[in-house]
Amino acid sequence: MSLNLHPMVNVAVKAARAAGSIINRAALDIESVRVSQKKANDFVTEVDHAAEAAIIETLLTAYPGHAILAEESGSTHGAQDSEFVWIIDPLDGTTNFIHGLPVYCVSIALAVRGKVEQAVVYDPTRNDLFTATKGRGAFLNDRRIRVSKRTQLKDSLVSTGFPYRQGDNFDQYLVMMGEVMQRSAGLRRPGAAALDLAYVAAGYTDAFFEKGLQPWDVAAGSLLVTEAGGLVGNFTGEADFLDQQECIAGNPRVYGQLVGVVGKYSKFASAGEKATVRQSTLTMSSAAAAANGAGASTAVES
Repeated sequence: MSLNLHPMVNVAVKAARAAGSIINRAALDIESVRVSQKKANDFVTEVDHAAEAAIIETLLTAYPGHAILAEESGSTHGAQDSEFVWIIDPLDGTTNFIHGLPVYCVSIALAVRGKVEQAVVYDPTRNDLFTATKGRGAFLNDRRIRVSKRTQLKDSLVSTGFPYRQGDNFDQYLVMMGEVMQRSAGLRRPGAAALDLAYVAAGYTDAFFEKGLQPWDVAAGSLLVTEAGGLVGNFTGEADFLDQQECIAGNPRVYGQLVGVVGKYSKFASAGEKATVRQSTLTMSSAAAAANGAGASTAVES
């Protein structure tokens, strides 16, 4: 089947493939790629910048009146007051990329009046192209994709992202992940949120959750999920999540069950739920400290 892609998706595909070519060429000689740190454990490379420039040039050549929101350059390019905003992550999974782990992608979405209407997620290592247009379904290459049909969280494979920034509440995240681990068939951390969402859309995984995400991490992937029959929201299940730095996605049945597990870890949770989470986190931290103390004591004695 040959896809009748929306014209704007066709332009985004051209931009994503241009960025993918830059990434693939650089991947042949990772050691020569210049890497810098934006913050602790938050890396950017010359490849991110080159890929982003190629995407922006392609998009603005076709649509000079549109706005741009990009991970590395923010809103410095394009029109400032357009209702059409391209949301770009030129290389989602940079840490994987600089270590030679081939799990990363290009993510491009178009939001119109704040709602995502077009999406492209491109995996250059596998030449996998995920596309979606609002109301037209989601596709992987030339094949229509749908979310999985599993109905129980206990049977589901769930993907997530681990905290890595200074200021992240590591202890609370460990408690939350522990809950999901005990209630699911498995937890995975691939390392690129846009691909995580694409894989939910394709039914490879059943659900996804992560905190600390930016709009460019989730904009394209979220449309893939909804167009594949899934649901996306914040940790309490509200659909207006793009700027809230927390995201859950999944097939409808598993999504609801996962919200029931992680909803109390949302910044929008009730005061009572937040108190329960604080107590669980304190209990876990105390147990970990006691275990570390006992381990140190044993080491000294031996």
